[in-house]
Amino acid sequence: MKVSQRTEYGLRAMVAIAAAAGTDHPVPLRAIAEAEGIPEQFLDQIVAQLRRAGFVKSVRGVNGGYMLSRPAADISVGDLVRVLEGSLAPIGCIREEVAAEEFCGRIRKCHTRNVWLRVMQAVTRALDSISLADVMMDEVAVQEVGGS
Repeated sequence: MKVSQRTEYGLRAMVAIAAAAGTDHPVPLRAIAEAEGIPEQFLDQIVAQLRRAGFVKSVRGVNGGYMLSRPAADISVGDLVRVLEGSLAPIGCIREEVAAEEFCGRIRKCHTRNVWLRVMQAVTRALDSISLADVMMDEVAVQEVGGS
């Protein structure tokens, strides 16, 4: 599974907004864009998508910006990724919105489809098990894959 820049930026923006949770001060979009190095116009599109999905609410006015619409502990990374990325299916024949038979004529004799189903289930479980609050508390340095 390759994560798009939209999803990477969206998660980073949610962390920035969550950092201000409980302060009653909305986070201006420009401040997030500058702090995270995200183009403001692109971030505006992403945050609008997150707002429509009910993860953030906007506050208008001079001191306006964005706030979480519910506690960070109630927002899973999996939910954020599905909103921003779409399906977690690594291959088209297991996408929920596509009938497998319509996608591929080999579906009844395909021995590899279960591999992709297991991959999707594992990724889904992993992402759903991490809340935005967990991300905020995670101070453990993660070693790069392939690094020495």
